This record gives sequence, C-alpha cells and structure tokens, in this order.
Amino acid sequence: MAASVLITLREGLEAALIVGIILAYLAKTGNRDKFGIVWLGTGLAIVMSLIVGAGIFLSAGELKGRAEAMFEGTAMLTAAGVLTYMIFWMRRQAISIRVHLQAQVNTALQTGSLGALAVLAFVAVGREGVETALFMFAAARTATPTTATVGGLLGLLVASVLGYLLYRGTYRLNLRAFFNVTSILLLLFAAGLLAHGTHEFHEAAVIPPIIAHVWDTNSVLHEASSLGSLLRAVLGYDANPSLVEVLVYASYLLVVGWVYFRPPTAKELAPERAKA
Repeated sequence: MAASVLITLREGLEAALIVGIILAYLAKTGNRDKFGIVWLGTGLAIVMSLIVGAGIFLSAGELKGRAEAMFEGTAMLTAAGVLTYMIFWMRRQAISIRVHLQAQVNTALQTGSLGALAVLAFVAVGREGVETALFMFAAARTATPTTATVGGLLGLLVASVLGYLLYRGTYRLNLRAFFNVTSILLLLFAAGLLAHGTHEFHEAAVIPPIIAHVWDTNSVLHEASSLGSLLRAVLGYDANPSLVEVLVYASYLLVVGWVYFRPPTAKELAPERAKA
C-alpha cells in the first residue's frame, strides 16, 4: 500500500499543481468563464488514463507462464525508466513550470483558442495519468491488488486535498522539500522495480542469475511478514536475491543517486546566475 500511496500522491499532486496554476492564471486575468474547458480537458485525460491502466492490467491477465514473466519484467523495467526520467524532469522544470504554463495559457487566450486550453490540460494531466497507470501496475506486482488499489485511491485523495488547499492559498507546503523527499523514496522504489524486473527475466530464462541466492534473510525478516511486505513494495526488499538482482539494484542507486545529488556544474548554474 505504501508504494501506491507514494506514487499517486506524487503524481496526483503534480497534476493538481498544473491544473491549479492554469486555473489561478485564468482567474487572475479575468477568465473564470474558461474554467469549464480546462476541467473538460482534465476529465478527458483522467478517462484516457483509466483506459490505459485497464488495458495494461487486462493484457497482463491474459498472459501465462513465460509470456507473463516477460510482460511483467518489461513493464517493471519500463516503469523504472519512466520514473527516473520523471524525477529528473520535475527537478529541472520545478523552477520554470509556472512561467511556462502561464505563457501557454496566455497564447491560447490571445488567439481565442478554447481547444488549446483543453489540450494543454489534457496533455499535462494525461502524462501524469499514464505514468501513474504504469507505475501502479508495477507496484501491484509487489503487493496484493487490493492494497495497491486502496493505497492508490488514498494517495489521490490526499493529493487532491493538498492541491485544492494550495490553490486556495490556505496551505503552504514546501514543494521543494516535498519533491526532494519523494524523489529519494521513488529512486529507491525504481531500484526495487529494476531488481523485480530482473527476477521476472530470470523466471523467463532470459537473464541468468549467475548465483541464484546470494543470501537468505527470511529467517530474520520474511518477505511475507507485514514489515517485509512493506519493505518489498517500497524499497524492493528481497530476502534471497540473485547476484544479478543485487548488482542491478546497487548499480542503479550508485549511478542515478550520484547524478541526482552531485553538485551542479558551472554550466548548469549559468542560467540561474544570468537571472540573478
């Protein structure tokens, strides 16, 4: 449940912030009558995301044996890749996303294109929705469908409430701190997805494990225990991983973690210095 809460909270808040920025700018410029078209684009994006999510889950349900392991392994690796890209994309865009969105809204208003406003909301929210569908499928492979669903709905509820409060100005959330903390947790989750995906490819006889079980800590903390299940879902805990799984998990955290936390270079700081 914890992994699905984290995913939908993060993705849901991003979508809520985007919609909130668009609506706030429309209200500021005296265009409240355009709210409906923004909500139309948002609603269509949600429907599209649900269709994509249903398609992913139904497709997996039709597969058995090696084909199922291949599909799940590919989905997990894809989710880890998209998740990593999303984390770095949000870090780059966090500073300028408000200005960028307002410029797009202003262009739509100047041209009188209501369709452009709907498309702006549809694309922005739809991207978050499709990502969420993919991540939820991957999360459901490491937890029961029921707990993943309940956790996902809980995360969306909290994200919706926070988004509304931020829009109304009644709640001040340190977004930089929020995204930094959730990014760290999501990087750990992505590392776990890579390891779980690798395990699926072991079962499909695509990737050899080299050493089937490097260690076995089930006697200390069993995967099926409450804590073990929580750590498995959030951090990718595996009580008896293969050597390849260990190498994949550790390599991802070392490489991606270093890139994420390394000090910015002079070239990267140049645009910020130019603004100062």
